[in-house]
Amino acid sequence: MDMDDRPSAQPGDRTAENRRLRDIMDAIPAHIAYFDDSWTYRYANKAYAAWFGRESGQVVGRRIVDVVPAEVFDAVREPLGRALEGERVIYEYTMSDAAGRTLYARSTLVPDIGAAGEVLGCYVHAVDVTEQRRTQHVLAQAQKMEAIGQLSGGLAHDFNNMLTVVMGNLAGLREARPDDGALQEFVAPAMQAAQGGAQLIERLLTFSRQQPLAPRPVEVNELILGMAKLIRRSLPETIALHTASRNAELVAMTDAHQLESALLNLALNARDAMPEGGELRIESAVETLDAAAAAELDIPPGDYVQVTVRDTGTGMDATTVAHVFEPFFTTKRFGMGSGLGLPMVYGFARQSGGAVRIRSRQACGTAVALLLPRTVASPAAAGEAGTAAPATPLSGQLVLLVEDDPEVRTVVRKQLAALGCSVLEAENGQEAADIVENVAAISLVLSDVVMPGGLDGCGLTRFIRRFRPGLPVILMSGYVDRADAVTRDLGVPLLAKPFSKERLSAMLDAICR
Repeated sequence: MDMDDRPSAQPGDRTAENRRLRDIMDAIPAHIAYFDDSWTYRYANKAYAAWFGRESGQVVGRRIVDVVPAEVFDAVREPLGRALEGERVIYEYTMSDAAGRTLYARSTLVPDIGAAGEVLGCYVHAVDVTEQRRTQHVLAQAQKMEAIGQLSGGLAHDFNNMLTVVMGNLAGLREARPDDGALQEFVAPAMQAAQGGAQLIERLLTFSRQQPLAPRPVEVNELILGMAKLIRRSLPETIALHTASRNAELVAMTDAHQLESALLNLALNARDAMPEGGELRIESAVETLDAAAAAELDIPPGDYVQVTVRDTGTGMDATTVAHVFEPFFTTKRFGMGSGLGLPMVYGFARQSGGAVRIRSRQACGTAVALLLPRTVASPAAAGEAGTAAPATPLSGQLVLLVEDDPEVRTVVRKQLAALGCSVLEAENGQEAADIVENVAAISLVLSDVVMPGGLDGCGLTRFIRRFRPGLPVILMSGYVDRADAVTRDLGVPLLAKPFSKERLSAMLDAICR
């Protein structure tokens, strides 16, 4: 066909092209609009209009201030003005949707320059970055909590060594002067305070996910009903306690004792948030998380047992909620709380393979939900009490004690001596290895895990396994996070610091049988 023989374009063709162009613009997953120099919209695709809860026909021909929410207009007024002066502008803003959720958008404004260099208007290209911001927030929060957890674990190790010395010397003083009533009056509260410090460190380790758990299938509804009796005795008459479950059988893979402790902590927090009385509800249900919901909590998708503790108390603002899982953060008066209750709950949930969700509104109350992995396994039957094996006499046993802290070494040496053991001491792994090679009479090695030098407790254990395979080893540490790795890789028991002479005796009896 010759070029001159082509049919001329008909008006209907241009209309079809425009319709097709509009369809393409509406299909693009971006918010596209145009406004002129009078701040009036001349075009908006479906996505742009829908972002503000409108249709395109409700946007075109109207001024920006009449379309976008007032808080959004206040936030974007300045970049819009700069764009109409000829500057290409990129900015972000937030707004709330109908459900009250915060939405995030990133906008790019490109000035429309006329032939004479004047600015006729601006092209708008915006994208929804809500999920990206939420993911970044989850990552940042996880990194912050991980850093705090590592710091907490390091502090706990040092405090455990100190408490080992304090409690060991107090116990020795009490045994040396059993008939001195005046002395006992000083020793008893000091020992009680030291034991309280050990419990505080244990809660700190639970937050930092360094406290070993004993997970097993647990029937959560039965556990809640059992705990309700204890919790009810801890509540004033002005607070009503109710329990409810949406499912008859809820079996979670968790540590029952830690779950009980977490529920008690949440219940006591709820009680303190209702000084004038109110209602406390403990609810349980199966919660199925899809990929998006699971990613927001940084756990795998699937079925979880959700236990929610809900109160009608004073509630918290968003700033407070953002910090409640941080150690030592508390809204209670000085001396009324350690600030470790919710961090302990958080650490327990994370270590169990689950998560914690919290919802709170001031003057309306707070709901804290524990999500724990659901299992189809049957709850473990309570073990029947068996006949205790007779204790093995420790008198005459030669124990090699390996500990780099001289004060801790002194306390443990005295405990071993009080149990009838003879003791050799080494202050590092290399010295201990030399003694093991040259002293055949050693019947047991009690070693710290973390020690300076090239040979720590784990390395020493491996050396003993090669050189004297039958020699029993017990490891002790204030870093309780090593327990799982030590038990799994080396197959030796671990004694967590601080420990009493009775716990040490029980461990020695068990390993020497």
